[in-house]
Amino acid sequence: MTTRPQPGTDEWNAYLAEGNAKQARKRVSADVLFRDEAGRVLLVKPTYKEAWDLPGGMAEANESPQDAARRELREELGMTVHLRGLLCVDWVAPHGPWDDQIAFIFDGGTLTPDESADLYPRDHELSACEFFTPDTALNQLPPRTRRRTAQALRVLAERHPFYLENGESIL
Repeated sequence: MTTRPQPGTDEWNAYLAEGNAKQARKRVSADVLFRDEAGRVLLVKPTYKEAWDLPGGMAEANESPQDAARRELREELGMTVHLRGLLCVDWVAPHGPWDDQIAFIFDGGTLTPDESADLYPRDHELSACEFFTPDTALNQLPPRTRRRTAQALRVLAERHPFYLENGESIL
């Protein structure tokens, strides 16, 4: 009969670490929805993708989604932001070579004319950033991101966050 290690011991920590190593890992993205005073939506043009995208990006190991969004905005657009809340969380099914993912969209609020005028790509990952009317912005996005962003825009009107699966509200 095998005895279970006692909590607080090195053996207990090794037991927990083994269990942790076997747990599933999820990719996490954290994007931010910004508008200008005319209600247009800010999109960025990554150099490594064909389509436009929302500002933000992938979380690093042990980084919260909110911290990932802030870091990405600082690195790519030189922005220090106060996020105004969660708009939606989307479980994205495996596709192509990618495992499943959890995608967050946070509300970045409305940027002032001065803030909007100061936006430009600050690193090699972006070639452009631009405001688009909501309909035009949605048409610039790939299907998965388009569905998620459309739901995030809906949340702005309805004022409660959505849980999504593949960009569709299921609750």
